[in-house]
Amino acid sequence: MICSTCRRAAMRSARLPLRTLVRAPTAISRLSQTPITSTTPRRLISTSIPRFSAAAEEEPDLPSMSPAENEIADILKEKLSPTELLVQDVSGGCGSMYAIDITSPAFKGQTILKQQRMVNAALGDLVKGWHGVQIRTKVSA
Repeated sequence: MICSTCRRAAMRSARLPLRTLVRAPTAISRLSQTPITSTTPRRLISTSIPRFSAAAEEEPDLPSMSPAENEIADILKEKLSPTELLVQDVSGGCGSMYAIDITSPAFKGQTILKQQRMVNAALGDLVKGWHGVQIRTKVSA
Protein backbone atom coordinates (compact mmCIF):
# COMPACT_ATOMS: atom_id res chain seq x y z
CA MET A 1 0.00 0.00 0.00
CA ILE A 2 1.48 3.36 -0.96
CA CYS A 3 0.67 6.71 0.58
CA SER A 4 -1.34 9.30 -1.33
CA THR A 5 1.74 11.49 -1.83
CA CYS A 6 3.62 8.63 -3.47
CA ARG A 7 0.61 7.74 -5.60
CA ARG A 8 0.36 11.34 -6.87
CA ALA A 9 4.10 11.44 -7.54
CA ALA A 10 3.93 8.18 -9.48
CA MET A 11 1.10 9.50 -11.60
CA ARG A 12 3.05 12.70 -12.32
CA SER A 13 6.16 10.78 -13.31
CA ALA A 14 4.30 8.52 -15.75
CA ARG A 15 5.57 9.14 -19.23
CA LEU A 16 3.41 11.36 -21.37
CA PRO A 17 3.68 11.74 -25.13
CA LEU A 18 6.38 14.26 -25.97
CA ARG A 19 4.43 15.83 -28.83
CA THR A 20 0.91 16.04 -30.07
CA LEU A 21 0.67 15.46 -33.78
CA VAL A 22 -1.68 17.74 -35.67
CA ARG A 23 -2.55 17.31 -39.33
CA ALA A 24 -2.01 20.46 -41.37
CA PRO A 25 -5.15 21.64 -43.16
CA THR A 26 -5.23 20.97 -46.90
CA ALA A 27 -6.61 23.27 -49.58
CA ILE A 28 -9.64 21.00 -50.10
CA SER A 29 -10.54 20.86 -46.44
CA ARG A 30 -10.15 24.64 -46.11
CA LEU A 31 -12.64 25.22 -48.92
CA SER A 32 -15.24 22.92 -47.43
CA GLN A 33 -15.08 24.38 -43.93
CA THR A 34 -16.92 27.41 -42.74
CA PRO A 35 -14.74 30.15 -41.26
CA ILE A 36 -14.23 30.00 -37.53
CA THR A 37 -15.32 33.21 -35.87
CA SER A 38 -15.09 32.12 -32.25
CA THR A 39 -12.30 33.12 -29.91
CA THR A 40 -11.10 29.52 -29.61
CA PRO A 41 -7.28 29.39 -29.70
CA ARG A 42 -5.87 27.64 -32.76
CA ARG A 43 -2.68 25.65 -33.03
CA LEU A 44 0.04 27.03 -35.22
CA ILE A 45 1.82 24.61 -37.51
CA SER A 46 5.38 25.26 -38.58
CA THR A 47 6.97 23.48 -41.52
CA SER A 48 10.41 25.01 -41.08
CA ILE A 49 13.30 23.06 -39.63
CA PRO A 50 14.39 24.49 -36.28
CA ARG A 51 17.89 25.94 -36.20
CA PHE A 52 19.95 25.57 -33.06
CA SER A 53 23.04 27.39 -31.95
CA ALA A 54 26.11 25.47 -30.77
CA ALA A 55 25.27 26.42 -27.18
CA ALA A 56 21.80 24.93 -27.49
CA GLU A 57 23.20 21.61 -28.75
CA GLU A 58 25.16 21.04 -25.54
CA GLU A 59 23.71 18.61 -23.05
CA PRO A 60 21.56 20.42 -20.46
CA ASP A 61 22.66 20.38 -16.84
CA LEU A 62 20.94 17.67 -14.84
CA PRO A 63 19.43 18.67 -11.53
CA SER A 64 21.57 17.91 -8.52
CA MET A 65 20.63 14.85 -6.51
CA SER A 66 19.66 14.76 -2.86
CA PRO A 67 21.87 12.89 -0.35
CA ALA A 68 19.53 9.86 -0.46
CA GLU A 69 19.60 9.85 -4.27
CA ASN A 70 23.41 10.11 -4.18
CA GLU A 71 23.61 7.15 -1.79
CA ILE A 72 21.54 5.03 -4.19
CA ALA A 73 23.60 6.21 -7.17
CA ASP A 74 26.88 5.39 -5.39
CA ILE A 75 25.72 1.83 -4.65
CA LEU A 76 24.67 1.29 -8.27
CA LYS A 77 27.91 2.81 -9.61
CA GLU A 78 29.95 0.47 -7.45
CA LYS A 79 28.06 -2.72 -8.31
CA LEU A 80 26.91 -2.25 -11.93
CA SER A 81 29.39 0.30 -13.42
CA PRO A 82 26.73 2.20 -15.39
CA THR A 83 27.54 4.46 -18.32
CA GLU A 84 24.42 6.53 -17.57
CA LEU A 85 22.54 6.80 -14.30
CA LEU A 86 19.72 8.98 -13.02
CA VAL A 87 18.08 8.51 -9.63
CA GLN A 88 15.04 10.63 -8.74
CA ASP A 89 12.92 10.79 -5.59
CA VAL A 90 9.40 10.73 -7.06
CA SER A 91 7.63 10.53 -3.71
CA GLY A 92 7.34 14.27 -3.32
CA GLY A 93 10.30 14.44 -0.96
CA CYS A 94 9.43 11.78 1.63
CA GLY A 95 12.02 9.34 0.24
CA SER A 96 9.71 6.38 -0.13
CA MET A 97 9.60 6.01 -3.92
CA TYR A 98 12.38 6.35 -6.46
CA ALA A 99 12.72 6.30 -10.25
CA ILE A 100 15.99 4.83 -11.51
CA ASP A 101 17.16 5.12 -15.13
CA ILE A 102 20.32 3.08 -15.64
CA THR A 103 22.39 2.09 -18.68
CA SER A 104 25.11 -0.50 -18.13
CA PRO A 105 27.18 -2.99 -20.14
CA ALA A 106 26.46 -5.52 -17.37
CA PHE A 107 22.93 -5.88 -18.78
CA LYS A 108 24.15 -7.25 -22.13
CA GLY A 109 22.42 -10.52 -23.00
CA GLN A 110 20.01 -10.31 -20.06
CA THR A 111 16.23 -10.04 -20.27
CA ILE A 112 14.58 -6.90 -18.91
CA LEU A 113 13.37 -8.86 -15.90
CA LYS A 114 16.90 -10.08 -15.13
CA GLN A 115 18.26 -6.54 -15.59
CA GLN A 116 15.77 -5.20 -13.05
CA ARG A 117 16.56 -8.05 -10.67
CA MET A 118 20.24 -7.11 -10.95
CA VAL A 119 19.38 -3.55 -9.89
CA ASN A 120 17.25 -4.84 -6.99
CA ALA A 121 20.04 -7.20 -5.90
CA ALA A 122 22.58 -4.36 -6.04
CA LEU A 123 20.39 -2.20 -3.80
CA GLY A 124 19.76 -5.09 -1.39
CA ASP A 125 17.80 -4.31 1.79
CA LEU A 126 17.59 -0.61 0.93
CA VAL A 127 14.58 -1.30 -1.33
CA LYS A 128 12.64 -2.98 1.47
CA GLY A 129 12.08 0.37 3.21
CA TRP A 130 10.49 1.99 0.15
CA HIS A 131 6.88 2.01 -1.05
CA GLY A 132 8.04 1.41 -4.60
CA VAL A 133 10.72 1.81 -7.22
CA GLN A 134 10.50 2.45 -10.97
CA ILE A 135 13.43 0.88 -12.81
CA ARG A 136 14.21 1.60 -16.46
CA THR A 137 17.23 -0.31 -17.75
CA LYS A 138 19.14 -0.08 -21.01
CA VAL A 139 22.15 -1.92 -22.38
CA SER A 140 25.05 0.36 -23.26
CA ALA A 141 26.66 -0.09 -26.64
